[in-house]
Amino acid sequence: MPDLDTRMGSRTIVLAGFMGTGKSSVGRRLAARLGREFVDTDALIEQEAGTSITRIFVDRGEAEFRVREKRAVAVAVAVGEDGRVVAVGGGAILDRENLAAMKAGGPVVCLTARPEIVLARVAHDTGRPLLQGPQPLETIRGLMAERADAYARADVTIDTSDLTPDEVVECLLNALADAGFRL
Repeated sequence: MPDLDTRMGSRTIVLAGFMGTGKSSVGRRLAARLGREFVDTDALIEQEAGTSITRIFVDRGEAEFRVREKRAVAVAVAVGEDGRVVAVGGGAILDRENLAAMKAGGPVVCLTARPEIVLARVAHDTGRPLLQGPQPLETIRGLMAERADAYARADVTIDTSDLTPDEVVECLLNALADAGFRL
């Protein structure tokens, strides 16, 4: 259940969830629909680092990426009255400080999809360092299982498997309204 401050008109919406669930595409559409800025924390990280997420993982490791991710989440959700729509990386919600910052900014919406759908959506994207092994579907299933408890901490969850991004936006807005969030 959202806290009173969030129900009474939070301005930032945070999209979390596994890679390939539509956070960026849904986020852009949602931001346009609400007349808000869209911020993708992965883009912030790449801009600040001057290199790709993949290069950060390869050259500096996941631990360095997570440090940069924490900074990007804090920057993205720290906004005034105008609000934003923020898409965070798939693992960002695993960090309790990130989750606290996200929830302080506004409702957190977890986008999900079946593992096979995720694989189909990201199969040709070589910029997914966690999926570069020999059995990506098993990797997806394992990571989803490991992250299930963290993803369950979101205020609202929407399965995007069989929906277009525009349908996800509609479901998301309805779900937030049903949960008592005013946008």
